[in-house]
Amino acid sequence: MSENSTKTIRESARGLDFSQDLLAKGWYHSFEFPDGAVIDGYMPLAVQKERYARYPIPDDLRGKRVLDIGAWDGWFSFETERHGAQTIAIDCVEIPSFLQVHRRLGSKVDYRVLDFYELPAAGLGKFDVVLFLGVLYHLRHPLLALEIVCGLTTDVAIVESFVIDAETWREHQGAIPTLEFYETFELGNQYDNWSGLTVACLLAMCRAAGFARVELMYAGGNYAGVACYRKWEAAPAQPASAPPELLFVSNGRTPGNSFSSRKSEEYLECVFRSPTDREVSPQDLRLEVSGFGTRAIYVQRREDGSWAASFRLPPALDPGWYPVRLRFAETGFSNELRIAVDLPAERPDQLTVKDVCDGKSWERGQVSIAGGGFVSFWLSGLPENRSALDMRVLLGDIPLQITWIGSTESSGYSQINAKVPPDLAKGAHDFQIRFAGVSSQPQVVRVL
Repeated sequence: MSENSTKTIRESARGLDFSQDLLAKGWYHSFEFPDGAVIDGYMPLAVQKERYARYPIPDDLRGKRVLDIGAWDGWFSFETERHGAQTIAIDCVEIPSFLQVHRRLGSKVDYRVLDFYELPAAGLGKFDVVLFLGVLYHLRHPLLALEIVCGLTTDVAIVESFVIDAETWREHQGAIPTLEFYETFELGNQYDNWSGLTVACLLAMCRAAGFARVELMYAGGNYAGVACYRKWEAAPAQPASAPPELLFVSNGRTPGNSFSSRKSEEYLECVFRSPTDREVSPQDLRLEVSGFGTRAIYVQRREDGSWAASFRLPPALDPGWYPVRLRFAETGFSNELRIAVDLPAERPDQLTVKDVCDGKSWERGQVSIAGGGFVSFWLSGLPENRSALDMRVLLGDIPLQITWIGSTESSGYSQINAKVPPDLAKGAHDFQIRFAGVSSQPQVVRVL
């Protein structure tokens, strides 16, 4: 970004102060009441209506739940209620003007005073639509904030925020997304204005927060608006080709099909086969976990012709089993596999090991350090919910790094792969598996 554009951005940021105009008006939002009375706030009613009309939400919101975060005077809360929504409005302090309009309209909007970071534990449930209007730059942790918003949303979140390049963002498309940090009063002479994002940074953060699709609605003045969807677009009515075949799904960091919603970085590693000989890019893939879309981070072809791709676990899933399916942009969905989220490991009755062998040469009863130090074996007795966190593969008293936990085959056994440390003493060692407090019978494996 050039020195001149940086200077323009900083002047724009300092010039955002509208406190005196707001003080003169007394209200931020404008209102028009059924009896014809009007409140002329800082933001004109026509602008509020124009903003609302941009939002990709149904005109009929009956049966829908809406959360308005940072409602202020509450025009958007009351507007969604007027369209039939069951609306909850929150703010970090009680706003008397909101309560005044609430009484005057005879509104049933549920008004709560909550700090933003209290939302995940507030027990409000999930919402079809979340309005997050002009709040992001007031928060100290913007990416965490967007993750919280994503976790509260089941359909679409509308995110509007101050940005530093609303008029010029097209001039530097492709540049690394940028965020300015304001330590004190640099933005609008207000202490709780913490950051100014570029438009590209706003879009990138919304994607990184876990939304499947992120679409820019507008950018102008000092603001940009983004529609953030939890679900992919509808699959084509007439698919261009057959769907991919989903072969395997595993936790990318701790092998197995078990995941934790409490960890900020949980990734699904998916192995799939394409019905055609095509190159596959991350943009081609549409993965769903119980209907929630998640974007591919990378994809690569494997030696056997199949493909492996990594996806972030969608945020804020409740404990349980979840179906996983995959499609290309132009196809229908694959077969379904399933993963476990926040489910404790079931204790097996018995563990039985067979065919312990070198993972390269497949020689039984031994593993060669010089050959890479990979050991493969087959294990029966594992529950469906399995994780490397609950399993120990031991050579003597040395735990091995588990690199693969396969699904249960028709024989009742699952293939497990592990890595032997290069400094392990050569010779005979007892080989044993422990899972959820149950141990297999030891057997001798020679390290070469």
